[in-house]
Amino acid sequence: MTATSTHKTTIEADPKVPTIRVTRDFDAPPALVYRAWTDPELVARWLGPRTIENRIRTWDLRRGGSWSYASYRDGEEIASFYGSFHDVRENERLVQTFTWEGAPDGVCLETLTLEDLGDGRTRTTTVSVTDTFEDRDAMIASGMESGVVEGYEKLDEILTELTR
Repeated sequence: MTATSTHKTTIEADPKVPTIRVTRDFDAPPALVYRAWTDPELVARWLGPRTIENRIRTWDLRRGGSWSYASYRDGEEIASFYGSFHDVRENERLVQTFTWEGAPDGVCLETLTLEDLGDGRTRTTTVSVTDTFEDRDAMIASGMESGVVEGYEKLDEILTELTR
């Protein structure tokens, strides 16, 4: 199933600080969007491009908890990631670290905020802070944009399923 979203994903790299801001609206209330962002089975389904499968290894959703997953293409592991949860506020905010195992020195701090737009709609804003501009630019060059856009399209599909 492929859905075409009417919502644009905005990805901005700040020229003065090594951050990436991703903003996207969803046609679902904050509680449902938060669930899709924090339920490991749902996260595995929507995260990243359509050509990969994610397998959650660890998911301890609480302050101080950790998470990890691996991404597979055609049955072969192509990447793995891990981090820890720093702030978990149901339906409002999620703060976590994000590290690609291939570059363990490149720890990124990500803050997700959910804004209730009314009428069953939610705006998500994720701000990712990296150590250096080089790390930030490497994230962007890795194909992050297409993975985020396709992932959010898959998230649209899951949210539509959950609202039926």
